[in-house]
Amino acid sequence: MLRTDLLHSRTVLHVLPALMRSLCIPALAASAILCSGAASADDSQIERGKYLVTIAGCNDCHTPGYFLGKPDFARKLSGSDVGFVIPGVGALVGRNLTPDKETGLGNWTEEQIISAITAGIRPDGRQLAPIMPWQALSHLSDDDEHAIVAYLRSLPPIKNVVPGPFGPKEVPSSLVFVIVPGDVASKLPRQ
Repeated sequence: MLRTDLLHSRTVLHVLPALMRSLCIPALAASAILCSGAASADDSQIERGKYLVTIAGCNDCHTPGYFLGKPDFARKLSGSDVGFVIPGVGALVGRNLTPDKETGLGNWTEEQIISAITAGIRPDGRQLAPIMPWQALSHLSDDDEHAIVAYLRSLPPIKNVVPGPFGPKEVPSSLVFVIVPGDVASKLPRQ
């Protein structure tokens, strides 16, 4: 019997690696298929977010050069170089939306980003300027909110210190659009 046990254990030792390979290879293949499916879901969520950011016009106010007719898409959504003056409010420049931790949204949570774009509330509790269309974005579905955050987080972090905001009595250090009532605009010099 001792000899049969020894023979049996040797056979198992020779068969075991082949058995492991035959079980592991299909398991690894299944795992790879499942993981690539998850990656595709993430990719599709990012693509959806990119689509929403594009049709919402976020580049207009948050990409350098956009208002000057020469958008710098190498620094897409890293903050504008032109602001808006709103009488009684001040001058506001579109902030850096990239995941840069110092000058962008890198330290904001997903919930904080969603609150800013859908409720107009910053993490510090301040209300965003009325020029930010958060009222329109408040109608986004939960999936679309998360898609926008996924897209913004997929961008390369770009360090770009955006000037401002400037109070009503401060002098902006950037170019600005001025929003004024029609009677005031009619008195501005025209060239």
